[in-house]
Amino acid sequence: MGIPALLMLPLLLLGISGLLFIYQEVSNLWSKSAVQNKVVVITDAVSGLGKECARVFHAGGARLVLCGKNWERLQSLYDALISVADPSKQTFTPKLVLLDLSDISCIQDVAKEVLDCYGCVDILINNASMKVKGQAHKISLELDKKIMDANYFGPITLTKALLANMISRRTGQIVLVNDIQGKLGIPFRTAYAAAKHAALGFFDCLRAEVEEYDVIVSTVSPSFIRSYHVHPGQGNWEASIWKFFFRRLTYGVHPVDVAEEVMRTVRRKKQEVFLANPIPKAAVYLRTFFPEVFFAVVACGVKEKLNVPEEG
Repeated sequence: MGIPALLMLPLLLLGISGLLFIYQEVSNLWSKSAVQNKVVVITDAVSGLGKECARVFHAGGARLVLCGKNWERLQSLYDALISVADPSKQTFTPKLVLLDLSDISCIQDVAKEVLDCYGCVDILINNASMKVKGQAHKISLELDKKIMDANYFGPITLTKALLANMISRRTGQIVLVNDIQGKLGIPFRTAYAAAKHAALGFFDCLRAEVEEYDVIVSTVSPSFIRSYHVHPGQGNWEASIWKFFFRRLTYGVHPVDVAEEVMRTVRRKKQEVFLANPIPKAAVYLRTFFPEVFFAVVACGVKEKLNVPEEG
């Protein structure tokens, strides 16, 4: 009896692997069919995540509107998408639009251009982000305002410009790609964390307001979107608890993983997704349920970072 049971184990594992593969393939096909012929606007499409979102939605047959600050990089993305398009599947030529979300004055014109071209927007992916790192008292108020424009006022201005069309059609989905710093503050990123908190608060409120019009509002908050070739640095990071904590916090997730999660969020009409490794997730729960402990760990890290001796 022992030998037949032992022989059955590889077959069982093979069967489970086969079922998982079939589920993944069916899920991918379902995801792509969900955006077929849909007008999808992606901001900051030339970023690592923007490119991956463009690739996934273009392969799914979406009518893409790719927004970015640099025309040459937009054109390069356009060429890349066209070159890898599968001729056996229906895909559409992307529309390229110059857009700097920190320049609030041009956003209304961009929204009008898109609506004049397609007549509607089915899915808006607010992806643009601007970061700054430094001590709060050394960051100028002008730079604080620029960070708020790019990360908060820009996305909500574009959202408001397109929202009336979604409400009148009683359909549409708005996806905010936010950050873990919309849920907890990390030292030396005050302006960025403030903008991300503000954006998350706005879209959480908006979700309830537009539900009766069948407009879906989704937020996707990864811990940190790393670049394609950057890996965590080596060094004596384990010397203290806070260094261990922040090393794990900055591992981040790959743009490909985030883009695929954005697609799943659109297909399943999820309201909120928190995309992170166990340590960042634990940090959010720690901040929520044991704030004193979280503040103590963070403060300890700041003192060590600045080489400030503890009192007493």
